Amino acid sequence: MLEYEYHELRLPRGTTRSEARQVLADRAEYGHWELARIRLFPDGSRRVVLRRRILRRPRWM
Repeated sequence: MLEYEYHELRLPRGTTRSEARQVLADRAEYGHWELARIRLFPDGSRRVVLRRRILRRPRWM
C-alpha cells in the first residue's frame, strides 16, 4: 500500500500565476513533491497541498 506525506503551502494574495508556478516547479524538482490539491480563495490567496510517497523498506530486509 502506498503511503504519502503531505505539505501545505499558502501563497499570498499578490502572488502571480507565474510566481506560483515557479514555486511549485522548484518543490517538485528538488523535493520530489507532486500537486495533490489547490484552492483559490475569493481574496486571491491560494492554498496548495503537495504530497510525496514515503518509501519504506520491508522489515525482512
